[in-house]
Amino acid sequence: MKNIRIAAVMMNCPLGRTRDNLERMAGWVASAKKRGADFICFPEMNVTGYSTRVAIKDSAQSVPGPISQTLTGIAREFDMVILAGLAEKDADGRVFACHAVVSPKGVVGIYRKIHIAPPEKKVFSAGDSIPFFKIKGIKFGIQLCYDAHFPELSTRMATDGAEVIFMPHASPRGTPLEKFNSWMRHLPARAFDNGLYVVACNQTGDNRNGLLFPGTAIILDPSGRLIKKDIGGKENMVIADLKARELAGVRGHRMRYFLPNRRPELYRP
Repeated sequence: MKNIRIAAVMMNCPLGRTRDNLERMAGWVASAKKRGADFICFPEMNVTGYSTRVAIKDSAQSVPGPISQTLTGIAREFDMVILAGLAEKDADGRVFACHAVVSPKGVVGIYRKIHIAPPEKKVFSAGDSIPFFKIKGIKFGIQLCYDAHFPELSTRMATDGAEVIFMPHASPRGTPLEKFNSWMRHLPARAFDNGLYVVACNQTGDNRNGLLFPGTAIILDPSGRLIKKDIGGKENMVIADLKARELAGVRGHRMRYFLPNRRPELYRP
């Protein structure tokens, strides 16, 4: 990988306020650009807002579509790679929790949430692929919220070549400190076991649809160590430099990098 500066945003994302959410996103992108970032990651479904109610279908859009066109314009204006979330509707009317990777040239690809949390199953369909992204000199995967609880997914991304996993959340439970403590039980393991960076950020505040989000953002290095956090519970942005030297230090160490010594032939039932 190349050294890269990334930003992760904790954002208030009212349901159905798509235009307003996009306009405020542009402000965060501009701020990240001024601070030298090349990548910016927003929370799960930050554009359309998040809900487990059927009303979310009214906000869902196709990709490509108006949302992705607007995001492409923002990415082009600020020469930024944007990771943004929305409720996506396909040609058959199914709704997915989707995260789009958008560059100044357009939509690079999308990730559809694979593991649907129990409260979401009456509304959302599950994705059935694990896309792999390579842009701006880094290789990465995306997981959405509940996905992060399944270690096999992170290992699959790592064995595909991921150097970073972005983990946008729309997780409404608990205080900022409680959310941080919850994340610190499992997200460092995803980074440590797979020798990669983990970047997680959450929605914050009242979504005007019955949910209150505690914010929280963390960035972990390939040894599972915390390098940035924000548990203030307000809209904010954390920025960190992801360094090739740190990744190489882990992956070049015969005892600290575990993946080459896996025996997957024994793990199958």
